[in-house]
Amino acid sequence: MEKSFDVELVNQDEYLVRWESEGQAGESVFRITPEFLAEAGLDGQDGQIITEETANFLAGHQPVIDFPQTVDLEEIAAALPRLRTATAKPA
Repeated sequence: MEKSFDVELVNQDEYLVRWESEGQAGESVFRITPEFLAEAGLDGQDGQIITEETANFLAGHQPVIDFPQTVDLEEIAAALPRLRTATAKPA
């Protein structure tokens, strides 16, 4: 199954993620707060890259068609502790 994500900053700390998979398309808003990024040791990292990596991580665990309309990175990280490691980029 091939997936592609288009990530666009829409508001401070919010990214619109458009996806296509198996002939279907959709979108979700991903929220990433600076406070959470600092807590996770990701402050100073590119939010767009973190969002794309998070979308890829989630797509590895569920079909993209099942993505919620709003994705809060902090809630995802609380449910899936491996997310912090999967989205971390070397400084």
